This record gives sequence, structure tokens and C-alpha cells, in this order.
Amino acid sequence: MKRILIMSALATVLFLSTEFALAVDQAPAQEKAQTQVYGSQLMTQQERTEHQAKMRAAKTTEEREQIRKEHHNSMQERAKEQGLTLPDEPPARGNGMGYSK
Repeated sequence: MKRILIMSALATVLFLSTEFALAVDQAPAQEKAQTQVYGSQLMTQQERTEHQAKMRAAKTTEEREQIRKEHHNSMQERAKEQGLTLPDEPPARGNGMGYSK
């Protein structure tokens, strides 16, 4: 009986440590996804979420491109208002955006 309790405790510890390791590994991927939105450093979390939802809801490539263009112009204007500069063109897909003063 004692052996069963020890094995159960060890199995529980192993399971919990694995779950924790998986959660830690996923955090950078989620952060990277957020930084792929052009001008994301100028946006609130809610704005990023709304933009991503709008992009997912777009039915065609042309519609997504129009959303990107409007968002790009909006972020350029926001950066200008804050005295910051964003690159004129977004980087190739998959790269995060930086900004400078």
C-alpha cells in the first residue's frame, strides 16, 4: 500500500512538472505572435486581439491586404502623434517590428 502511494505521488509530480514545462514553452510563441502585428508596441492588448480577429475573419487575400494597409496607415499616424517612427514597410512576414525615437 505504501508503495502505491509513493508511486502515485511521483506520477503526480512528474505530470505537474511536465505541464508546467509545456506552459513555459508556449509563452514565447504567444508573445512572438503578438509582436508580428505591425505597430503592436503602440497598441493595447485589446486592439491587437481585435486586429487579429478582423484578419482571421477576412474572406479573401484582397480583404486582408486592405485591412493591413488601413492598419499600417493607422499605426504610422499613431507613431507620428507620439513622436516615434516605424519603418515605412512592414518586414517580411514572421518578423517582429521595432520602433525608434
